[in-house]
Amino acid sequence: MKDSVVRIVLISFGWLFVAIAALGVVLPILPTTPFLILSLALFAKSSTRFHQMLLNNRWVGASLREWEEKRSVSRQTKKKATILVVVSFSVSIAILHDRIELQLFLITLAAILLVSIWRLKE
Repeated sequence: MKDSVVRIVLISFGWLFVAIAALGVVLPILPTTPFLILSLALFAKSSTRFHQMLLNNRWVGASLREWEEKRSVSRQTKKKATILVVVSFSVSIAILHDRIELQLFLITLAAILLVSIWRLKE
């Protein structure tokens, strides 16, 4: 009984983090990859089916497999992430053209995110 409850909780949190990652695709404040990696780890402990589903996903599967096997991210993935961060944060900063404090916050957040991305092992 206890094992099945734990399994259900882990699966539920896995799907919650997949949903948050999906939001992160369109919202520059939410990082997509860490939530997918967390989902992958939760599914590895609770559901082989969902774990394989993420690993076989045509959009994120290759990156997640690389992370799971080598704990690394390819240079190509880092470049794509950098482009997405720069574009999405630039749009957000442009929209907030009259709010300098929010612009500075977004610039700081983008810089932290970019440094974090490029510090990952290749």
